[in-house]
Amino acid sequence: MSLIDGNTCGQAGPDRRWPSPGYSWYMVVLLTIVYIFSFIDRFILGLLIQPIQADLGLTDTQIGLLLGPAFAIFYVLMGLPFGWLADRKRRTFIVAAGLAIWSAATAVSGLVRSFLGLFIARMSVGVGEASLSPCAMSLMADCFPKEKRGKPIAFYSMAISLGAGIAALTGAAVIAWATQSDYVTIPGLGDLAPWRVSLLVVGLPGLLLVPFVLFLREPERTVDTVTSNAQGIGYRAVFSYIRGRPAGFFGVVWVFGYVILIGFSSSWGAAAFARTWGWSPVQYGQAIGILFIVLGPLAVNLGGWMSDRLLQKGHTAAPLLVGLYGVPVMTVAGIVWPLMPSAGLGLVFLGAMLAAVALSTATGVTALLNIIPSNVRGQSVAIYYMATALLGQGLGPLCVGLMNDHVFGYDNLRYSMASLPVIFGIPLFLAVPWILKNYRQSFEKLNSPQS
Repeated sequence: MSLIDGNTCGQAGPDRRWPSPGYSWYMVVLLTIVYIFSFIDRFILGLLIQPIQADLGLTDTQIGLLLGPAFAIFYVLMGLPFGWLADRKRRTFIVAAGLAIWSAATAVSGLVRSFLGLFIARMSVGVGEASLSPCAMSLMADCFPKEKRGKPIAFYSMAISLGAGIAALTGAAVIAWATQSDYVTIPGLGDLAPWRVSLLVVGLPGLLLVPFVLFLREPERTVDTVTSNAQGIGYRAVFSYIRGRPAGFFGVVWVFGYVILIGFSSSWGAAAFARTWGWSPVQYGQAIGILFIVLGPLAVNLGGWMSDRLLQKGHTAAPLLVGLYGVPVMTVAGIVWPLMPSAGLGLVFLGAMLAAVALSTATGVTALLNIIPSNVRGQSVAIYYMATALLGQGLGPLCVGLMNDHVFGYDNLRYSMASLPVIFGIPLFLAVPWILKNYRQSFEKLNSPQS
């Protein structure tokens, strides 16, 4: 029997036969590679802030808009229809189409000549990437039983760190090569600035993955004690379900939205190191790339392992607890690293912050899936990503840009970045007991035999 034979999926119901481990992990690995490519395309712009500003004459607020809302708002708007489709249509086709869109849009980002053009290109990246996670999480949930989902979802989440690390190292290598001259001549495109070449180089290879995703075979959809069939239902019913249990859902969004906010504040890292310690994008890209690749996967897989172990021991809030374990570390490190007297010390605390973010992000969707019925997983994951993207990526980079333009000034970017964890972290710390209490109640309601 083939290890990637999608027909190994069994029928939904009490006697459910899960897909073979070989097929399930093949799908997880392929989706993780796609996620890595998505994060490369998402991260690369932050490494190129300084040369883009010099070329296009953009303010920090405009850069904040490109790093945050340009991507996040349209990621959110398209997440809902993609989530609806994920509960009804062939999910692998949806992911393949999205992959083609965001890869092409990243490449086109290197060709635009204005803030508006770059904004539209970043918007298109958000539209394409919105297709991925609702479908990927729904697929993985249909390949693994509840008590075994932590590891594959954590493995998939590892792409955040790997993608950022590969983006940083790739960007650093391309910039180092391209900056040997003021422009790089590309046949048919003419003379391009190094930052433009970097976007082309990281965007186009994603198109090569489209056929592999297109021909994946899907597992059958599962059911649970709350649903009687595997057919998706509408968003009105999904929002109604969430409104009936709002505290559990929004507690998860609050915790992991904050984690994403802290993580995406590092989009300003290259600019902060340049303005504070005089580092070039190449120096920063090499250093942060190694940190991401070494620390990220270890932290993410540790988070998944911890979640599975705690859940097996009867801790119903296990994924949420693991997420909360990283919050104090990322908050303190996020305040401290920009204020260090040297770049070396700054990197140490930045690494601690990124490791804590990676640990926490490993369990965000697992926490959500454990309190959501199976026939609304795709749409619920889409709503989760919508809310966390608005809070985390939408607000984080933009707030830094606004504070820098209107409060601290261009050369004091470090103070804008250090302020962010204080502003958003204190309310979360105060709400933790309430969040945990309501999450446990939501878990018990879903998994009760009377549900």
